[in-house]
Amino acid sequence: MKLSEHMLVKIEDHKQKIGELLVQHTSLTQEQLEQALAQQAESGQLIGEILLKRNFIHPNDIIKVLCIQNNIPYLQEINVDEIDPNIVVNISINYAKQHEVLPILETDYSITIAVADPFNFDVVNDLQLIFNKKVIVVVTTSLRLQDAVNRVYEKANQNLVDSIEDEFEESLDLDGPIDILDAGADEAPVIRFVNSIIFRAVKERASDIHIEPFEKETVYRFRVNGVMQEILRQPRKTHAAVSSRIKVMAKLDIAERRLPQDGRIKIKIAGKDIDIRLSTVPLPHGERIVMRVLEKGTTILRLENLGFGGVVLKELEDVSRRKHGIFYVSGPTGHGKTTTLFAMLDRINTPERMIITVEDPVEYEIQGISQIQVNSKIDLTFAFALRSILRQNPDVIMVGETRDHETAEIALTASQTGHFVLSTIHTNDAASTPTRLIDMGVEPFLIASSLAAVLAQRLIRTLCPECKIAYVPTPFELSLLKISSLPPDATTYRPKGCVKCNRGYAGRITIAELMPISDEVRSLILLRSDAVAIKKAAIRSGMRTLKQDALDKLFQGITSVEEVAHTVNEEEEEETASARKGK
Repeated sequence: MKLSEHMLVKIEDHKQKIGELLVQHTSLTQEQLEQALAQQAESGQLIGEILLKRNFIHPNDIIKVLCIQNNIPYLQEINVDEIDPNIVVNISINYAKQHEVLPILETDYSITIAVADPFNFDVVNDLQLIFNKKVIVVVTTSLRLQDAVNRVYEKANQNLVDSIEDEFEESLDLDGPIDILDAGADEAPVIRFVNSIIFRAVKERASDIHIEPFEKETVYRFRVNGVMQEILRQPRKTHAAVSSRIKVMAKLDIAERRLPQDGRIKIKIAGKDIDIRLSTVPLPHGERIVMRVLEKGTTILRLENLGFGGVVLKELEDVSRRKHGIFYVSGPTGHGKTTTLFAMLDRINTPERMIITVEDPVEYEIQGISQIQVNSKIDLTFAFALRSILRQNPDVIMVGETRDHETAEIALTASQTGHFVLSTIHTNDAASTPTRLIDMGVEPFLIASSLAAVLAQRLIRTLCPECKIAYVPTPFELSLLKISSLPPDATTYRPKGCVKCNRGYAGRITIAELMPISDEVRSLILLRSDAVAIKKAAIRSGMRTLKQDALDKLFQGITSVEEVAHTVNEEEEEETASARKGK
């Protein structure tokens, strides 16, 4: 346990009385206290730091005597059974753990909270705003508090499951035979448990659910705003029942546990259509399960709201008005490529244009667009569907993903015969797309003559507008960003964390680089040049890189140094790797 700065300063303000209380109420001796005071006189260190470093006292001793001195109640134990779990419904577990706070008793006029640091007044102010009542503070140890937080929130989650059980029976519409109640009455809790995990993921807007079996327990994690968060741990003996339940929902072979399997689960929660893509892989202690949660029928976002602006937005509008050619969006999985394509399609979706898409799965349903979902079980692949829809005489074709040579070649050929084609591809940056297509076996002349533009994008977390704090980055932080100074009009912020956000962040925004295919870039593609050479040529033609766009978002106060540094470092590593490969 680490004492907060508030506590160490408090000790220094009252070190004489604190010393006497420590001698009186802990195992600290008068001789040890005098030794620490003598060392302080020489070094100038805080007395609390000296006592802790010399192991004369334990951090809990200081908390106890500070409570005695300031007449703050100190709890030796927290009786979780006496805490109403509904008291924490308006506070996220992440906030409770990060700030080490737990409401334990609510009356008509007051709310009692247990904290590890009684001098963290920001937490007191936050809780006072939430409950609109007088806040009474009691103190306990950090370890005891964290344990109580886990147990109370587990009870709160179970209460949520119980309260929505009837709602699940009515509004959780599972497509196919999923009832495993005939396996025995003791299996019913498994159904409720899996439903609760899915419900919670949708409620917290998680993009992925990860279920990982280890030697002694199974860990459940959500990916929220691109960041993994642990939400639950269960004994490993429960894993087989949970994995079987999920596989039955996806109509997979529950007896096959040695091979990876992929499937899909279609459900409806409170009127929302949810499509879950399921992937399982065998591990020594069971099957690792990942569920990608896609909310169908979600309102299409506009390009401006996704984070595009300025020159990039204008160029995207110009590209979307093209009559032929192919436009690629590149980036890692889960970074908004499909959302960007549909924002473009929504812009050009008029009665005068016939638009057909091939997707896996159909993530957004748009009125006026014909959407085909691939189905590997009947060999309805991207390539097969693409061949078929060319005979439907479309003006615009959207291919969910270019995965192989066949799909790439058909799409590129179609773009030369009067069709405007949009697709996604997995590459590190925009300049790597031509070389990736060449690696797939596509001829350079076909790429050079068909490619209209390539957009590379990432999603970075945006700071919570309610609690972000303005500050000036240190020289070390600027060195992480590979810059020497800030622009004069820049305003930078850092995350703090409040009850309305996730550790200081709220949502994500797009950073992008758009590479138009200039004559110089086209010549380099024909020469099979590497991605580094193509990128340099694109920058000479005016392309702004991912790094530059990320820095713009930082200077506007939208994101933090940490987020941008992560993106910048990642880009530098990718460029280095590409250069080595080119050599």
